Amino acid sequence: MGASTVRRGGATAAHQAAQPLRTINLLQMLEGKVAIITGAARGIGRACAELFAAHGARVVLSDIDSDPTHEAAAQIRSANGDVLAVPGDVTSADFAPRLIKAALDGYGRIDAIVNNAGYTWDGTIHKMSDEQWQAMLDVHLTAPFRIIRAASEYLRETAKREKEEHGRASARKIVNVSSTTGTRGNAGQTNYAAGKAGIVGVTKTLAKEWGQFNIQVNAVAFGFIETRLTQAKESGERIAREAADIALGIPQANREIAFRMIPLGRGGTPEEAAGAVLFFSSPLSDYVSGQVLEVTGGL
Repeated sequence: MGASTVRRGGATAAHQAAQPLRTINLLQMLEGKVAIITGAARGIGRACAELFAAHGARVVLSDIDSDPTHEAAAQIRSANGDVLAVPGDVTSADFAPRLIKAALDGYGRIDAIVNNAGYTWDGTIHKMSDEQWQAMLDVHLTAPFRIIRAASEYLRETAKREKEEHGRASARKIVNVSSTTGTRGNAGQTNYAAGKAGIVGVTKTLAKEWGQFNIQVNAVAFGFIETRLTQAKESGERIAREAADIALGIPQANREIAFRMIPLGRGGTPEEAAGAVLFFSSPLSDYVSGQVLEVTGGL
């Protein structure tokens, strides 16, 4: 049957002829695209950077820790990936403009932004300090807001120009990383839940504001993914933020309880987590916006 006679979802033959089917190379879904990924030196962010590069993207890789950032970039380059390392603290007021400028100076365009940087600083609410509360809002909510705002002039003006010249802007993507703590809550994480719930509100609002520019804005809410944040607390890994010395991970007993609750019986890998982010950054999601995808192993 000829393409001009096919009807899909009630569309007329003339409509089908006016909008020919596109062929997407599933092995190179991001070919020619430029993607910014924060928190990209380790865990989910690094898995995203490696997967995006494997799919043809030029990746602007950012993380607070300089040495791991450059190590991750070197590893991607060794696999023939094209990557630009921009270390820095996403919570610093001057970082977002610097990150966007580096991407545009280095590659001349931005097609996707993945706001992934973050950490946890847990405590029950009656013991939680103002510093502890604010730190989670700064990294999980204010930092993505600033990065998106810093990119807004390029994204909006480029879309307007493309609409004038071609009748339609190219699809661009914002992917915000949330958590099931933000969608469902979790004891001991009031501050983290507030930040992760807040970014869901930003996601849904921006999808409405920027639909006119053909920018799809979505969020991925991860459940139990095996990273430094969910490793056994008994391993003793810590990070320093401001004047705080923060223990990472959760007690092994709690990990085992979590695995019994997850239908797949285990935590997800960073590589498995990255697949959902790739979907939201690829042409496969060009008509998906304002959504929150929970990645939980069936929980």
